[in-house]
Amino acid sequence: MTTAGDIMHRGAQWIPAHETLDRAAQLMRELNVGALPISDENERLCGILTDRDIVVGCVAMGHDPAKVTAGEMAKGTPRWIEADADVDDVLAEMRTHQIRRLPVIDDKRLVGMISEADLAQHLTDEQIAAFAESVYARSASG
Repeated sequence: MTTAGDIMHRGAQWIPAHETLDRAAQLMRELNVGALPISDENERLCGILTDRDIVVGCVAMGHDPAKVTAGEMAKGTPRWIEADADVDDVLAEMRTHQIRRLPVIDDKRLVGMISEADLAQHLTDEQIAAFAESVYARSASG
């Protein structure tokens, strides 16, 4: 059985909810990633911040990224998966919620992230095609 832990990108890092978006952008640059999980004061997942969120939700709205926090950008219910979850559960979670990045948790700690690139490297062509069809078909029509 292939698990989330088998296909995830290790070394994911939180951005604390109180950190500003300019610091988040710097961390994204340092880590060469386009998204960071946001943690609350108890290191619990409270959202995911993307580079697009910073640009569209802050900069394009005329706000100062040095004054807006990651926590202010956290919206909705964050989705995640346990490290020992089967890859079919990973795909179901990503399909159902139409998400392209999924934090991986083990013993309540962030241990990795799964992105579309990780899926492409570890899944069969059939699994990738089914995932792409389910995620992109619905988002393109709505």
